[in-house]
Amino acid sequence: MSMNEKKTAPDASDAPGYILNDLCVLADLPVRTVRYYVQVGLMDRPQGETRAARYGAKHLEQLLLIKKWTAAGVSLERIRELLHGAPPPVEERRRARGDVEVRSHLLVADGLELVIEPGRAGLRPEQVRQLFRDVLAAYEGVANPS
Repeated sequence: MSMNEKKTAPDASDAPGYILNDLCVLADLPVRTVRYYVQVGLMDRPQGETRAARYGAKHLEQLLLIKKWTAAGVSLERIRELLHGAPPPVEERRRARGDVEVRSHLLVADGLELVIEPGRAGLRPEQVRQLFRDVLAAYEGVANPS
């Protein structure tokens, strides 16, 4: 090794340190489920085999993401794509009976109202406020021309 080369220590956060049972407790998932995820390639294989297998922080992170996405109703196939770098979809969600929506209402004038569902419109709160200011200014320009 030359003087310019530095010896780097392995990343401690990724060092395999959990046995399967400990990993399952941390992720709050059954052993059988974790084994299935490894088998179908949703998560990386552990270091070692059988009872000597060890899992690291990366495995725990993968499990927590899989758990979050399955709870949100994402298919295992789509989860596999997301874990391998596919961009998250911007899917149009179907509205169904019983859905709750939050809407913002702007009363511009008598008989003129603007209604926005910011989540579906993809607008952040500050963008909604700016839109309301712009609509009010545009209405003033139309209703009271100089």
